[in-house]
Amino acid sequence: MYRAFYKLRLNPFEITPDPSFLFPTPRHREALATLYYGVRAHKGFIVITGEVGTGKTLLVRSALQLLQRTNIASACVFNPSLSPLEFVRYIAGDFGLSVGGKAKDEVILALNAYLRQRHEKRLITLLVVDEAHHLSPELLEEVRLLTNLETAQQKLLQIVLAGQPELDQTLDSWELRQLKQRIMLRCQLEPLGQNETAGYIQRRLHIAGLPKNTTLFSHAAMAMVFKHSRGIPRLINTVCENALLSGYAHCAPIITPDIVEEAGRDLRLGVITPNVTAQLPKEEAELFRAVKTLLELHDYLREMKSAEAETDIRLTREIPRA
Repeated sequence: MYRAFYKLRLNPFEITPDPSFLFPTPRHREALATLYYGVRAHKGFIVITGEVGTGKTLLVRSALQLLQRTNIASACVFNPSLSPLEFVRYIAGDFGLSVGGKAKDEVILALNAYLRQRHEKRLITLLVVDEAHHLSPELLEEVRLLTNLETAQQKLLQIVLAGQPELDQTLDSWELRQLKQRIMLRCQLEPLGQNETAGYIQRRLHIAGLPKNTTLFSHAAMAMVFKHSRGIPRLINTVCENALLSGYAHCAPIITPDIVEEAGRDLRLGVITPNVTAQLPKEEAELFRAVKTLLELHDYLREMKSAEAETDIRLTREIPRA
């Protein structure tokens, strides 16, 4: 809609993780190098974490794009809400193995044979689990068991877990200490700074076709984008996309701070409902949840008792007197 008005070839602020739009900050370059090196060097187990919208999926896809030149085979799990059997079947199926209807042990045997065949040809095999903070302890234990697929020299399967900071908290638990000890490399993504946000916006606009010496977002407008997005790339995209739509509607040749302010306000990015338990110490948070559960159970039992009483009254009325 606004592309012709602003003389752009592409939509610059799509939220889909397109590797061609990767903005190489020092942190992103370091994380990309860590992923590439870790997989190529058969380190076995890599974890990447970052807040919502900081570009974890984009970074992983950029690494996969680089690694594809090395004849790598990869399986990607984007839905971690699976049973253990579904999980290993999904992985094997993504590698192209026929495992439908097979028991878990049969799937593992087929997967192990596949990995050994690739290892004999000196080929790399990679498993990527995105949204890994949603993995249950049971599935994380399955991941640990997959790291046991190895030779005397190296791991047969390279594993990358990508997730929000809650993943680090889960991996720090006592129950998963065996898995944590197997993590060879870690990297963490952070929001962009104000100058990085301006560079991010300019880079995306130039890739989309804006001439390099052309100004579309004023410096003050980009500072306003940083204020509303807090440097989170996904939110930068959302704010800028809406600002361009608003600018087009007002026939504005340059996006001003007022246009960005209106877009940010309409998106309600500054409105956050506080999480009560997140602000409490761990013991108090657990007590709060326990009390809440008891109150909900009390309300449920009271409703059940009331419903039973109404049923008894109705039956008494319906039974004819002798």
